[in-house]
Amino acid sequence: MPDDETKLRLNLSDEAGPRPRPRLRAYSIVSSAIEAQILGGSLRIGDKLPSEGEIAREFGVSTRTVREAIQVLETKGLVQRRHGERTTVVREDVNEFLGTLAITVRQKFSSDPAYLLQLMEARRMIETEVIGLLCASPDPIHPDVTQAMQEMQRARDANDFVGFVNADANFHLALVHSSGNRVLAVIYDNLFGLINEVIQVSSRVPSKSLAAACQEHEAIYLLVRDRNAEGAKALLRGQIDNSAHYLRIALENAAPRVNPAHRPPVSDR
Repeated sequence: MPDDETKLRLNLSDEAGPRPRPRLRAYSIVSSAIEAQILGGSLRIGDKLPSEGEIAREFGVSTRTVREAIQVLETKGLVQRRHGERTTVVREDVNEFLGTLAITVRQKFSSDPAYLLQLMEARRMIETEVIGLLCASPDPIHPDVTQAMQEMQRARDANDFVGFVNADANFHLALVHSSGNRVLAVIYDNLFGLINEVIQVSSRVPSKSLAAACQEHEAIYLLVRDRNAEGAKALLRGQIDNSAHYLRIALENAAPRVNPAHRPPVSDR
């Protein structure tokens, strides 16, 4: 009997050919889908989520997977569970949510100044290696990448910032998973939660329009499609470097909101 992750493989169509299907953790897909509804306003503060059984049937997963997904959402402060009751949405302010993310990332960065740089280096190494793998393959663009690109374009046209940022994160995730390299996919999956936070926080800093940001991703998409590995890698590196720069600004802006008691001691050496 197939497990939850098998049932939740992305874009199960007959057109993808013999290449291995990218896989995401089942609970991650469920939690991301519900989180997108909360941040997008479809689910508002005070709303009750469907029962675990209903969510499980909707996604074709086990109730255990649903509980894991809800635990992720509860950790992020988006929902609250009470014994004997259905899970409740407890946050609707997207700006407050993103501000909390900035503080969380800042605390990690403050405790280890090399943390941010190391994260960006790891992300850059994985994604540029993925670009090389994709451009060397006979079918460099997987349907999941195209779907994420189309979601970005729809969000751009609707001026939907939250939708665009989520599609942005999914675009990079789809690139990694479509490479067919399971080791890189597992490594990226373990970093993806923080990478997604970085994208959400840093995207609020630049004055660049959604149209300009979308154009950058379209350029990467076309270069990969045309198997121009060096061009795609150069654009991707620049994009990640800009994200690191914008994140630093976001963390600096969040500084006054951090409780001084949470700051690490300052060495006089």
